[in-house]
Amino acid sequence: MIKAVFLDVDGTLVSFRTHEVPRSAVGALRAAHARGVRLFIATGRTAGDLEPLAGIPYDGVAALNGSCCVASDGRVVSRSLIPRADFERALRLSDELGFALALELDEGVFVNRMTPSVPELARMVAHPVPEVADLRALFDRGGCCQMCFYLDAETERRVMPELPSLAANRWCPIFTDINVRGVDKATGMLSFAREYGLRADELMAVGDGGNDVPMLRAAGAGVAMGNACGEAVSAADFVTASVDDDGIRKALEHFGVI
Repeated sequence: MIKAVFLDVDGTLVSFRTHEVPRSAVGALRAAHARGVRLFIATGRTAGDLEPLAGIPYDGVAALNGSCCVASDGRVVSRSLIPRADFERALRLSDELGFALALELDEGVFVNRMTPSVPELARMVAHPVPEVADLRALFDRGGCCQMCFYLDAETERRVMPELPSLAANRWCPIFTDINVRGVDKATGMLSFAREYGLRADELMAVGDGGNDVPMLRAAGAGVAMGNACGEAVSAADFVTASVDDDGIRKALEHFGVI
């Protein structure tokens, strides 16, 4: 029996075409929550960057790819900060190779330089273009759980061996999220499971990108959207319809959640 559902945002709940959550998904999730099923958001976004989800009654957010897990009442369930030495090394690599580096903070996303990929990604997810800022000054305010590298997969393969204690979580060809190695959406999901006394086989996870793969594998029921990448499809127990074709509602119906 599914007692909790963990949902990715971009490409799963929020359509890349409309930049909104389909009405069918909102209605289905409200119905599931009314039946006592807990709902959690598992996203690369911060917990404060979920305006499109205003109509969904979620119980917590595994934000920044599970590196900052916050319950709906504001309690921090778990948090994994990027070490200062890794941040400094990443800045040097950014300068050497010319890619943009961002810090993703509650106040927004800030980059050290503007490259063509920065506004391109902002258009893709209907976000403001990040501001160029002094990242060291921002980091000094309290650290950061997630950096973002605006680079392709080939450049990522050159960069990440220089940062062995960090891991890349890619969901887009021009961009990857960077978190502490060993921390991902699965660890965030399981942190909430422990907090609420849930077993892994009572969890359902839904996603579409490469960064969703760990939680699709760790959940009792892993669901890939019809628009998911091949890696997510291979990791899933079930493939539903696309986000724009009522995929969330159909998945919840398939597993008897509603």
